[in-house]
Amino acid sequence: MSVPVAKRTVDMQILADWIEPGSRVLDLGCGRGVLLEFLAQTRKARAFGVDLDFNKISSCVRRGLAAYQGDMLGYMRALPDEHFDHVICSRTLEEVPDPAAVIAEALRVGRHVTVGFANHGYWKNRYAALLLGRKPQNPVYPAPWHESRPANPATIADFEAFCAVAGYKIVRRAHLRGDWRTTSRFCPNLFAGYALYQLSR
Repeated sequence: MSVPVAKRTVDMQILADWIEPGSRVLDLGCGRGVLLEFLAQTRKARAFGVDLDFNKISSCVRRGLAAYQGDMLGYMRALPDEHFDHVICSRTLEEVPDPAAVIAEALRVGRHVTVGFANHGYWKNRYAALLLGRKPQNPVYPAPWHESRPANPATIADFEAFCAVAGYKIVRRAHLRGDWRTTSRFCPNLFAGYALYQLSR
């Protein structure tokens, strides 16, 4: 199994464990629908996706998934309160212009919001920046600088401080080491490569 596939598999399994069977699920930045398809198959979720990329939405449709091509904030603002049981932002918030607005709107249209992101505070990222003077490139951030993502890197400490200030309740959290498989229990802001949070108001 390749590293990208292994990462996606662990991520998806944790997300699935947090979702009740038959839930209505909205995936923001759904990509080609891999996660949506997994949730539909394993949790019988009534899954719906949103993405800006037309080709990715076309891939969702070919998988038999319901998906909307367009702006996620604009789409959510047209929905009533608590229209979904779960809203998922898996590796999405780092890419959007206003992450706080996305989370606020997601918590309006969903009873729970799950956020997953690469931890910019991971020790290898700190080492690359501080001692090497280089843009981090490691299992957490595999792309070189000229293919650089994300636009809004965040650390676990950043995210938890944001939730505290915004008054969002952290229902569940999962921190994974840089191998994306092993749970990181000690000082996750330093040793975790990836973080998952389930939020509610």
